[in-house]
Amino acid sequence: MLRDKNNLVRNYVASIPFDWRLYRQDIRGSIAHAKMLAKQEIIADSDAQAIIDGLSSIRQEIEQREFQFKPELEDIHMNIEARLFEKIGDVAGKLHTARSRNDQVALDLRLFVKQEILSAGDGLKALQHSLAELAEPNKDVIMPGYTHLQQAQPILLAHHLLAYFEMFQRDKERFYDCLKHTDILPLGSGALAGVPYPIDRQFVAQELGFNKVSANSLDAVSDRDFVIEFESSAALTMMHLSRLAEEIILWSSAEFGFIEIDKSYTTGSSIMPQKKNPDIAELARGKTGRVYGNLMAILTTMKALPLAYNRDMQEDKEGLFDTVDTLHSSLKVFAEMVKTIKVNTNGIHDAIKRDYMLATDLADYLVRKGLPFREAHGVTAKLSEYAITKDRNFRELSLDEYHSFSPLFDQDVYNITLESSVASRNSIGGTSPQQVAAALTRAKRLLENEGGKQTS
Repeated sequence: MLRDKNNLVRNYVASIPFDWRLYRQDIRGSIAHAKMLAKQEIIADSDAQAIIDGLSSIRQEIEQREFQFKPELEDIHMNIEARLFEKIGDVAGKLHTARSRNDQVALDLRLFVKQEILSAGDGLKALQHSLAELAEPNKDVIMPGYTHLQQAQPILLAHHLLAYFEMFQRDKERFYDCLKHTDILPLGSGALAGVPYPIDRQFVAQELGFNKVSANSLDAVSDRDFVIEFESSAALTMMHLSRLAEEIILWSSAEFGFIEIDKSYTTGSSIMPQKKNPDIAELARGKTGRVYGNLMAILTTMKALPLAYNRDMQEDKEGLFDTVDTLHSSLKVFAEMVKTIKVNTNGIHDAIKRDYMLATDLADYLVRKGLPFREAHGVTAKLSEYAITKDRNFRELSLDEYHSFSPLFDQDVYNITLESSVASRNSIGGTSPQQVAAALTRAKRLLENEGGKQTS
């Protein structure tokens, strides 16, 4: 601690302006530690009880906003410990037996990240629910599928929405995988070398709900991989949110006109009263950058640190907290916004009045007639160029015009429609109504499955 230093230095090293958020985890860990010390007869039962009662009282003070955080005490650990001394006297000094602030903060962070992983899973699940609920009534709506933002092939709108369901499913599974690596108790590692007391780490792990205890004390106090994994998972989730945001922005524009966002998730213009700006989606797209930045910051902080703990690692928290807040708020607002989206089927229909997206189907038609695909592709490319030049749809071309490109075309070429194109994509994962119905059933099953884990 730096009580005797000047204010400039004191304020520079203090972490209490942000790590106060770990008070629940810090107190919870300290209570479990006190119980273990008493169980192992390292301290008396009466002392442990006094410590536990004091810590419980401090937690109540903090939650009732009666606690005064002091920057000169640097961090959440020392602020709570100093207040514990004020409440119960010298007995408070026994709490720090067999631990260090190094393994204490590692514990607090792991408890915090564990909880935020579960919250992220819940947020993703809520957004998946909203996507599935929007897909269900629109499972028969045909829309343009795009590559390079150019109309490519017809697909079902529900198929497009469920693509994001799959992205968020992977995100959820990444977070749950991160949970496995976070669910390890570091307390008992001391400053770096372990502790010279007969502690029971398994007891503390059980008290705090950890599945395992750390295997190496040096690694335990200097490891922030779990923070990096969380922020990496969050960055991927925000990337997926940003992609969805971009489509919402495009689809709600006058040029597309596919959807309408509820006015509660848009803003007006200061001078153009007709506008409904998709600010929520735009902000999510922008906030993705700050989450990326937080990930790069912690990676850079950790990249050259020798074992074990170094003060650089104090920089692990602000970015983490910002990522947690950004991720949770973004997931929550998107889950609610998607619920309000209205699909403009007329706008979508207008976008597919031209049937040039059927070019691939025409090539496949020629393949079924015996023409090699590369040749069929070349024929259809010329046919497409001809139709576009003439400003006519494929269905408006005469059979004689078709024959001028290939004698294999017959009257049944007119059976190729947007509906037949979609229906023909009936392989697993395709856009046919049958496959989309199966995908919706699978989505519902995944959401009903506790924890949202993948099922076969």
